[in-house]
Amino acid sequence: MTTATVISVSADTGHRFSKPLQGSIRLLAGLGVEGDAHSGEMVKHRSRVAVDPTQPNLRQVHLIHAELLDELNAAGFDVAPGQMGENLLTRGLDLLGLPVGTRLRLGAEALVEITGLRNPCAQIEAFRPGLLAAVLGRDADGRIVRKAGIMGIVLEGGVVAPGDAIAVTLPALPHRALERV
Repeated sequence: MTTATVISVSADTGHRFSKPLQGSIRLLAGLGVEGDAHSGEMVKHRSRVAVDPTQPNLRQVHLIHAELLDELNAAGFDVAPGQMGENLLTRGLDLLGLPVGTRLRLGAEALVEITGLRNPCAQIEAFRPGLLAAVLGRDADGRIVRKAGIMGIVLEGGVVAPGDAIAVTLPALPHRALERV
């Protein structure tokens, strides 16, 4: 069995598509990644702020699975860690298959609760033409499948670094599938 692991961590003080890699990041309870443009109790994503700046921030931390980067690179997209705007790149964990409310213990201290799926925006197409179509698909019933990662909120703060183990605690049944947040 593969151990779920943090591969890389990223943060950026500005609202740019890609985030520079860091040696470690500090998660702050109720806020997100210290020093990141998306940190805060209220929504920070510019498109959501324009609609209602008083919405709670359910997108404090963005996680992508390294297996997606493997898939995209095999298709010729040349995407490196941090370039898709994630705060945490993981390996060995089916992020998209987790239910809402799943808790991820990251390293020794930090605890993140999963709130939903990232909805990729048009910026992804400007980054790499064709990438939007590559991270969106359709299931057998014709429903949109979003593959560009998941979002969460920080329940317990702490430092997270590459190589940290990820422990998963599923919520009580019945599980609710992730939807875009």
